[in-house]
Amino acid sequence: MKPILITSLLLTFFLAACSEPPKVAKESVAKPVPVARAQSFTVMVNGIVIGKMDVATKDNSISIDFGFKNNGRGPSFKENVVLNSAGFPVDWTIDGNSTFGNTIAERFVLTGETANWTDATGSGEAKISEPSLYINQFGSPYAGFIFANALLNAKEQKLPALPAGELNLKAMEEITINATDGELALTSYALGGADLNPDYFILDENNHYFAYISPSFSIIRKGFESEDVMLRAMAEKYSAKRYELIQSEVAHKYAGPVRIRNVRIFDPTTLSLTEPVSVVVSNEKISAIDDLSVATVSTETEIDGAGGTLVAGLYDMHGHMGAEQALLNIAAGVTSVRDMGNSNEVLDELINKIDSGVLAGPRITRYGFIEGKSPFSSNNGILVETEEQALEAVRTYAAKGFSAVKLYNSMNGDWAPAIVKEAHRLNMRVAGHVPAFSNANDMINAGFDEMTHINQIMLGWVLEPGEDTRSLLRLTALNRLPTLDLNSQAVTETINMMAEKGVAMDPTMAIHEYLLLARNGELRAGVTDYLEHMPPTVQRGAKVALASIASEKEDKDYRGAYQQISKTVTLMKEAGIQLIPGTDLGGGFTLHRELEIYQDFGFSPAEVVKLGSTDMANYLGHDNLGTIEKDKLADFFLIPGDPTKDFKAIKRISLVSKGGVFYYPSEIYPRFGITPFTDLPKVKISD
Repeated sequence: MKPILITSLLLTFFLAACSEPPKVAKESVAKPVPVARAQSFTVMVNGIVIGKMDVATKDNSISIDFGFKNNGRGPSFKENVVLNSAGFPVDWTIDGNSTFGNTIAERFVLTGETANWTDATGSGEAKISEPSLYINQFGSPYAGFIFANALLNAKEQKLPALPAGELNLKAMEEITINATDGELALTSYALGGADLNPDYFILDENNHYFAYISPSFSIIRKGFESEDVMLRAMAEKYSAKRYELIQSEVAHKYAGPVRIRNVRIFDPTTLSLTEPVSVVVSNEKISAIDDLSVATVSTETEIDGAGGTLVAGLYDMHGHMGAEQALLNIAAGVTSVRDMGNSNEVLDELINKIDSGVLAGPRITRYGFIEGKSPFSSNNGILVETEEQALEAVRTYAAKGFSAVKLYNSMNGDWAPAIVKEAHRLNMRVAGHVPAFSNANDMINAGFDEMTHINQIMLGWVLEPGEDTRSLLRLTALNRLPTLDLNSQAVTETINMMAEKGVAMDPTMAIHEYLLLARNGELRAGVTDYLEHMPPTVQRGAKVALASIASEKEDKDYRGAYQQISKTVTLMKEAGIQLIPGTDLGGGFTLHRELEIYQDFGFSPAEVVKLGSTDMANYLGHDNLGTIEKDKLADFFLIPGDPTKDFKAIKRISLVSKGGVFYYPSEIYPRFGITPFTDLPKVKISD
């Protein structure tokens, strides 16, 4: 259960501190909720301070002041919570702004057996017959403390949740760290049940809040910031163990060859399906494609394809990969991801575990993230302050085997020509945002091989000189697009330059659809095909806007901006510019939506399938992927329908192979609270 603001940040990204070896936590016994206590916490991302959380308690009331800024944006709000004698919230108010500027005005009140709440989706009411915990929509991670104090006294540490679902608490580990007045005993917990993945947090020996932890993001009690690396490593360990266990249960590596009988293969050359065949996988490769007349031999495992369609694995070309997304991408047929910026150390570890088979996950192509240091920095990759440091960052990534680098908003645009020259000397591509106070034409002339995010290009056509795109302005200024003449010289010049110089475009349409068209209380178009299968908190979040839409004019302007974006990408396609489908939203189901949108630009369903698989393999130079042919790596997925006639068929996946390891989404999804979309295929194990 992650608050939406934390999820959006983790949208956008055991060491020697223990004085004794960690041990598994004992059964916990709750202690009373603390009174008359004030605490301050430091918010950090990848070890860099980005904000604060101040907490004051008095009697049965808690006040929280929370906010941070990363990548030029972040939430800021105040919470007030009143608890009853059992530690359950009976009055909860949250006021402020979300990460992308949406207004927060959330209310929860419990009167007797009647619970009432108002959030961004509207108002709700429920009669409760047993103690229940309200899951706040936008609150701070301090909610973990509130929930824990109630759950520790509950049977089996489980309680029903409002508006829906169930919360559960699991003690993970006991550790001891050094404090100014001696040693401090801590216990880590996993809070889960209402979302796809659990949250991890830490309480001290008095059950006071100590930290919220994830592999890249942490909120730590003030004075203990030096423990950040150790605590984030703990979160990484817990997440890895969870996924290692799931991998051991759902990954099928059969002894001997595997024959998938009675399937039609999507052929990107003809944009059609073949006649029914059998596809044979031996080890990690496709070893044969046979007529159905060829019999299955006793040493082969046979999977009944039931006349379905086999499609080469999809590519999400704009990811920021973490362990929590890895397996769900596989289940959605996304067997390859291009990572466009990350904590280098965290991603190194993730790739090692995926490559060794410990974790399930896509093949990851890394672009080295280079960002300039500023108050608006995105704190990932390598941060630089001079041109020479930027050039050294390029050389560092080249030495580590990266095939490309990505430049970001706080970079000095004047350094771009030198950076591109050095990258090209080292046979590396360059992609990226348009650095603040520059424009797309500057970056195209500097030699960029690819532009990232369509808004980064279009802002140059509507911004005034000196306006700073390191802030939320790079999103909110899109409301100026409806008045833009797409036949103007400025628009035509940029598109022609891109076409002439062979500059590709990674538009990330799904995130623009989310930003510009989502409205509080309305179901987003991008989730309609799968939402009813998702857990309650995910369903609730699908009716929340990213941006603040404060008037009818703003509503009209934002909708008009999306139409202008769609028309611009269509113009780019018509000009012959290579379009690169990526999500910046975690991939998985969202990549299905990203590709679906491309039909608006004039792609047929079959062309979209080819674009998302074969074309992206070719773009990245992956000669052994992208098609289903003999001797290619066995990365593909099986669907019952025909995506060349209806692209939505691609969303119902019954089988995925990544390098000859087989996964069945119907086995994976229940572990995340997701209702499966298809049945398990019939499998006959070899003798």
